[in-house]
Amino acid sequence: MNPSNPSRKIPSVMFSQHPDHAQKPYWHKRELIKTHDELKECFLMFKELGAHEVMWDWEGKLVDEAVIERLLGKYTDFFKTNQIGKEIFLTFRVPNPRVESGYRLGRAFMVILSGQDISHLAGFSSSPLFEVILPMTESAEELINIQKSFSKIAGTVNDTFGPSKASPLRRGASQNMIEIIPIFESVQTILTSGEIVKKYAKLYEQQFKQKLPYLRPFCARSDPSLNSGIVPTTLAIKWALSEYSKITSETGIPMYPIIAPGTLPFRGGLTPETFEAFLKEFAGVRTLVIQSAFRYDFPIRLVKNAIKKISRTIGKLETQPLSKNILEEIKLLIPWFEAPYQQAIEKIAPLIAKISSFIPQRRERVQHIGLFGYSREVGKVKLPRAIGFTASCYCLGIPPELIGTGQGLKKAKLEGKLALLEFLYLELRSSLLQAGRFFRKESLKELKLEWLEEDIKGVEEYLGEKLGPKTKEEKKHARIVSKIIEKLNKGQNPQKEIEQAAILRHGLG
Repeated sequence: MNPSNPSRKIPSVMFSQHPDHAQKPYWHKRELIKTHDELKECFLMFKELGAHEVMWDWEGKLVDEAVIERLLGKYTDFFKTNQIGKEIFLTFRVPNPRVESGYRLGRAFMVILSGQDISHLAGFSSSPLFEVILPMTESAEELINIQKSFSKIAGTVNDTFGPSKASPLRRGASQNMIEIIPIFESVQTILTSGEIVKKYAKLYEQQFKQKLPYLRPFCARSDPSLNSGIVPTTLAIKWALSEYSKITSETGIPMYPIIAPGTLPFRGGLTPETFEAFLKEFAGVRTLVIQSAFRYDFPIRLVKNAIKKISRTIGKLETQPLSKNILEEIKLLIPWFEAPYQQAIEKIAPLIAKISSFIPQRRERVQHIGLFGYSREVGKVKLPRAIGFTASCYCLGIPPELIGTGQGLKKAKLEGKLALLEFLYLELRSSLLQAGRFFRKESLKELKLEWLEEDIKGVEEYLGEKLGPKTKEEKKHARIVSKIIEKLNKGQNPQKEIEQAAILRHGLG
């Protein structure tokens, strides 16, 4: 619950449309979930898996714009007793106009506005849509500009078609206001997100003549790993969570942080079997985003049980405050891992491009280049999005968790910072152990990547054991990787083997 607005529930679990699942969803006939299938999926996530919130993604993918009409029309009885916008929530992730130009943002706003009237006409008391997620947030001004843009569009609609008879988007707010969730998607913006949030709170009060009621800052987990590696991303998020806690103490504005991990360690390592360790690692998170692989690549009994336990426990774990001295240490540690990671990624980019075209689609997406494509610090290297990148690395037998990490660990040991690193990153050892089980030593020679041996040795020295498969399934994965590389070298399509390998590791990427 939000103390400043007791009627506003803060969801513990949000379900997303991230396309990272390997197997067919339990409710579906095929692995690919098309746009028209997502409505049924949305309903079932609420009804059967206990979702408190579903992210409806407008960024970089095709989307059903009639979502409110279809949900309320097709599943009326369910939503009469489980009102969207009151007991459960549908939240749009809208395009950032700085990155994805065009009218898609305006279209999303119109759906939000029309959704108010549709819900009102259907006899519901709450506006179903009142909050949006803004990806790639880099400044406080961006957030204010989105809210101003919405207010302008809402005002124009009211002037043209007459004022809405529906309830305001938020109790006590203007009809023309919308709430906003900023996603911070690079290591640098995550590190400075506390400053962005504080500035946003000031601008909000100046613009709307009222105090910001609460904020749900969202730390991305996949894209910062794609750009900077697993260790820098984790360290940055730990600092951000500490900062959000301090902001609440200083300003009285409640902060409800969100994080969106995948099942493989590189993208977060959240599974129905590891959620307890994850929640301890990122204590202070108040909404956990459950992606497709979590829902569809594990036994449904485990999935439901994990979601129930997450809902019960996530709000009880508090962030451990970190001092400014720790920030300086984090800033010192990050380049030791980030620089060798980025150098390695630039070298293997052509190899990633070669295999990524065979990674199967799981959702209908429009063409999109990940953050790497916009980054000046690493040149103009183009990579697939984080899921495709992670899948590509695993299918070559070179988990991305290991890239750059061995060199960073050696530097941390030399400088006497290993204990500090382990204090900040509790699951570092277990994450590397898990990823290391999918390392295939022969791939280095076959792919002419012998120069990665320094990283592998660094990780092995830290762990005190050799990397490689241990279980029957992991050894089978290594054999499939061998077939994938063989087919790539022959110019053949290895998609069948890519899918087989993904099932074994419980996630596409």
